[in-house]
Amino acid sequence: MADSNPPLLVAFDLDDTLAPSKSRIDPRIGELLIALAERVEVAIISGGQLAQFTSQVVDRLPDASAAVRSRIHLLPTCGTQYYRLTEDGVDTVYKRSLTEDEKSRALAAVEAEARRLGLWESETWGDILEDRGSQITFSALGQQAPVATKMAWDPTGEKKNALRAAVAALIPDLEVRSGGSTSIDITEQGIDKAYGMRQLAEQTGIALDDMLFVGDRLDPEGNDYPVLAMGVRCHAVEGWEDTAAHLEQLIPTLAVRV
Repeated sequence: MADSNPPLLVAFDLDDTLAPSKSRIDPRIGELLIALAERVEVAIISGGQLAQFTSQVVDRLPDASAAVRSRIHLLPTCGTQYYRLTEDGVDTVYKRSLTEDEKSRALAAVEAEARRLGLWESETWGDILEDRGSQITFSALGQQAPVATKMAWDPTGEKKNALRAAVAALIPDLEVRSGGSTSIDITEQGIDKAYGMRQLAEQTGIALDDMLFVGDRLDPEGNDYPVLAMGVRCHAVEGWEDTAAHLEQLIPTLAVRV
């Protein structure tokens, strides 16, 4: 798949793009990510927090040189936090945070509307509400719910979209987005994955036209859509196997840097 303008940076969504929701990456994906980082900058942008990035991806990557690891960029909570891999671990580039007032209003709004709409579940796997510092996350079934159970909870997205709209009406000064399969994310206004891509461009000096984004929710209601809407080249997938197949075609077309 030769490209007259091969990407200098490839960014990925995490859940259902690199791995099933909240699951560790398959070894095949780990090998492909390192092979990609031998050639271009690699970024992961997701609504999840750093601990998820670490357990799902970083701890599962094969050994690589410091130069290769330095090309891996981690942007949790949709880019409100930014980290780089180093020989010593993870280095913080920046970390934004919601104010205590913003957090309390977000938590109150999402719980009230979830209860009103009948979406506050009694059987859950972990906390429903989570303060991620720069993001408040509502997970209808808890963070550790089985993948199959989460996928069955709202297959059409109707529940999440109704909750998102109801919460957004109560806190118009904050950004309320549909997140993963059962989640709603609340951040500062104007914060989405397009924000994360702009931060990547600023930090790396790579133009948006030279980037490629890979995600599973590029539909207008999806949390990857802001990247498509801003004009960045995108490749849609339906799971990590699709991502692996795409990378196996893309990587041989890129020149090795190390």
